[in-house]
Amino acid sequence: MALQCGIVGLPNVGKSTLFNCLSNAKAQSANFPFCTIEPNVGVITVPDERLNKLAELVHPEKIVPTTVEIVDIAGLVKGASKGEGLGNKFLANIRETDAILHILRCFDDDNITHVDGSVNPVRDKEIIDAELQIKDLETIDSRLAKVQKQAQTGGDKQAKLAYDVLIRFKEALEQGKSARTVTFDTKDEQKIARELYLLTNKPVMYICNVDEASAVSGNKYVDAIREAVKEENAKILIVAAKIESEIAEFETYDERQMFLAEIGLEESGVNRLIKLAYKLLNLETFLTAGPQEVRAWTYLKGSKAPQCAGVIHTDFEKGFIRAEVIKYEDFIKYGSEAAVKEAGKMSVEGKEYIVQDGDIMHFRFNV
Repeated sequence: MALQCGIVGLPNVGKSTLFNCLSNAKAQSANFPFCTIEPNVGVITVPDERLNKLAELVHPEKIVPTTVEIVDIAGLVKGASKGEGLGNKFLANIRETDAILHILRCFDDDNITHVDGSVNPVRDKEIIDAELQIKDLETIDSRLAKVQKQAQTGGDKQAKLAYDVLIRFKEALEQGKSARTVTFDTKDEQKIARELYLLTNKPVMYICNVDEASAVSGNKYVDAIREAVKEENAKILIVAAKIESEIAEFETYDERQMFLAEIGLEESGVNRLIKLAYKLLNLETFLTAGPQEVRAWTYLKGSKAPQCAGVIHTDFEKGFIRAEVIKYEDFIKYGSEAAVKEAGKMSVEGKEYIVQDGDIMHFRFNV
């Protein structure tokens, strides 16, 4: 399931530093714009403490976590929608991603130049928003030209519905608002809205890159961002990329945890970022546990049992009979599959069962 989050931001906000912390791929990190020219793709392991706890009970030969793809996209500058800098490449790369991780510089440092001369994350956010909104307006105007006549004179109900959706997006974008601030009540409207693939309608997480002193509770810049995005359906995460690069140098888990404790954090920003990015993509995890492996499997939230069976193998979906389901908490409580069955806590589910995050699944199928 190759869904991707794209890391975006102005040059020199800490994108590549954070990307290097996230993955083994080494994007060049330097104090000048456009040091990341081709998008770097990292396949990142999703931290999941449940796997280790299951492994302590099952003693498998191996543990296989799930992953999420992160793309480091070249820094954008004002005028990108008209091809300035690497604008066209940036916009093409961001269109291919499923969600946006928007990194904002929320720290002062005279040694790191800012492309606009001063630190102002709200202005930086608005620069990128404006470029994406301009591109979305082009998309809207192009679609309007096709459906307007049908909607107004042809009596085509679907064209009328599409026209209404387009007009609502157009009004928001012309006011400097992103498409994600517009909500629709009916499933038909929501479907039309999704199929426009607007850049500013992608789910977004704003990552506030702060200094060490602000790593726990943020600072005035983070507060300003919170105020600026309150109308958007967006998540905010505070990360100190410089600290994260230091954490990445430690060889053992215990060393990393001691360092985190010293600065008042329970979990690294990178771990929190990956988990939130996974949720941003509307992904959840079901588990399998046996002597060969304890494994996490990725599925789209809301998927039914046969679709999840197909994640393991297409034959499992084609010949699906039933799913034997154990809740993670029950497995931990009783200590083994046999004990769970004995306690009557294993359920047998059919084709309509909606899989829940953390379900331990065993599929029965016949091909």
